[in-house]
Amino acid sequence: MTWVFISMFLILCGYLVYFNVFKAEEINTNVYNTKQNDRKGDIQRGQILSADGEILAATTYDAEGTEQRVYPYGRIFSHVVGYYVNGKSGIEAKCDYDLTDSHISFLDQLEAAAKGQKVPGDNVYLTLDTNLQQAAYNALGAYNGAVVIMEASTGKILAMVSKPDFDPGSIAENWEILTADDAGSPLLNRATQGLYPPGSTFKILTTLAFMRQNPGYQDYVYDCVGYISKEDATITCYNGEAHGWEDLKSSFAHSCNSSFCNIGLELDNQNFIALCNDFGFNNSLPISYLEYSRSQFNLKSNSSYGEEMATAIGQGETLVSPMHMAMIVSAVANGGNMMAPYVIDHIQTAQGEAVKETTPNIYKQVMSADEAGVLTEYMRETVLSGTAKMLYNDTYSCAGKTGSAEYDNGQWQGTHSWFVGFTNVDNPDLVISVLVEDGGSGSSAAVPIAKQILDSYYYNYDNYYGQSTYYSDGYGY
Repeated sequence: MTWVFISMFLILCGYLVYFNVFKAEEINTNVYNTKQNDRKGDIQRGQILSADGEILAATTYDAEGTEQRVYPYGRIFSHVVGYYVNGKSGIEAKCDYDLTDSHISFLDQLEAAAKGQKVPGDNVYLTLDTNLQQAAYNALGAYNGAVVIMEASTGKILAMVSKPDFDPGSIAENWEILTADDAGSPLLNRATQGLYPPGSTFKILTTLAFMRQNPGYQDYVYDCVGYISKEDATITCYNGEAHGWEDLKSSFAHSCNSSFCNIGLELDNQNFIALCNDFGFNNSLPISYLEYSRSQFNLKSNSSYGEEMATAIGQGETLVSPMHMAMIVSAVANGGNMMAPYVIDHIQTAQGEAVKETTPNIYKQVMSADEAGVLTEYMRETVLSGTAKMLYNDTYSCAGKTGSAEYDNGQWQGTHSWFVGFTNVDNPDLVISVLVEDGGSGSSAAVPIAKQILDSYYYNYDNYYGQSTYYSDGYGY
């Protein structure tokens, strides 16, 4: 009997350690946890700031002394920062515990209490760059969709825009409008929660699968006549264009659907499924402090020829978020290492003392450096001579992949426009993922948006960050 009680005691101790250590962050950031409400009478909610120190959310007082939450940048950071009335979302929700906690000195807390003042809460600094966020917001313009920009080597999220958007400062007044059935889901963060067919951006993974299953992939050739048929399934290239003889690199650069359907028919489905699952499809992703949707890949070992062909070109039942596509591209840029994206840079007291800081983390190695090098070469060729050649310039180099993703939800049919890629090819700098709802081909909408953002960033680099050096061959800065 004694051993039973000892065992129960040890189990209880283990559970308490697990609950207070390993589950602490999840519990503290849960929007249904009302523990923080008890502290709000004593602590003034902390600020949310950008990486460059711009205030994105703060607590102020009106003439009557009533507390109010203000958002100086309005809609521009709305989905990441979130809102604080009618519930909470974004960082306002996920960092509610941190914003209503205070690590200033005990003596300063006593002094504030003696004066009848609230203790200032801790401030949350995001990884978002104000200028880059503004550039992405402006470039997306009147389109619905999303833009994600990450620092290639770290996974640090430098910009995240989703449209349609909202003004977090007027949520209460506009709640019924924002949540109406015909509002277009403006509260949804399309960058992390939106799921879309990836279209030809998915050919990054189809290419990798073919390379692994065919050691002689360099010898691959295909004669494209503008379409491919297998039994009762026919798939065409975009606008029925006949590309003629293509090797694997030119098939990728010209985004030849017929060639990639042919490749899809040759792939072993089980190996293809395992590869995509390893890249995060049908699984949880290492995305903290942001609500996200799990990407879907539903190819089966006995799928039909039509399903195999559609899946190989990013159609079929495959769905992915713009954030997940950025993570996939980050693996190419980082020699096969997929970075864990993060949006919280650090948390500090109102007096500027450090509380905690995020460090970059490699989520997993999903491909070899050699494989990443080949994909980089193919993505670079897409910019040099393929569907993204609008991005070729003499200031910064870029590698990427376009996508034109057709959809039919039973009520509407259309084509989403994609571009994913990275800059400064020899020493990767920025990873970018652009999704434009109903934008048509990747070249017609997503690529021009990416170009506007990247031009704004690199051509104004001196103004933003100090002196830099540009090279006329298009590599680096």
